[in-house]
Amino acid sequence: MILESKNIRLRLVEESDAEFILSLRLDDRYNKFLSSVSPDIEAQKDWIRKYKDDEHSSIQYYFIIERLDGTPCGTVRIYDIGNDSFCWGSWILNENKTRYAAIESAFLVYDFGFKQLGFNKSHFDVMKGNKGVINFHTRMGAFKTNEDEINEYFEITAEAVKNAKEKLADKLR
Repeated sequence: MILESKNIRLRLVEESDAEFILSLRLDDRYNKFLSSVSPDIEAQKDWIRKYKDDEHSSIQYYFIIERLDGTPCGTVRIYDIGNDSFCWGSWILNENKTRYAAIESAFLVYDFGFKQLGFNKSHFDVMKGNKGVINFHTRMGAFKTNEDEINEYFEITAEAVKNAKEKLADKLR
């Protein structure tokens, strides 16, 4: 499965992506707001092998974000798929990203969740110090539903995403 936009695509993670994923997860420029992982490449490969069972059972989907020339530039995961909503996270973009990779990858995630999985809303959490990501989501139309000492919790509707997409159409062509 490949989801594609103007400058990037999302493709499902494969075991061969383990080294790239670890390079992102262990890089201090990108991991400040992520859960820690073991630096063991075999443990990452094992996690991907187990994840593939979840993918086949439609429990979660883990994507590599790559430029259209095939250069990987990030990851994003869809998980906590419930009765009326899906969650997304593990969203990392590195220095190889395209100018609008954040917007394009977010819209690809929403297209997948709303159009392919059939949901009308999405939920997610963002660590409190991650102001850039919080601002990104609120500008897209997400609203805060709760918070705790570590995270702020958000929801966004398919309608809000549709409106954001219309406002940003010129950047997506």
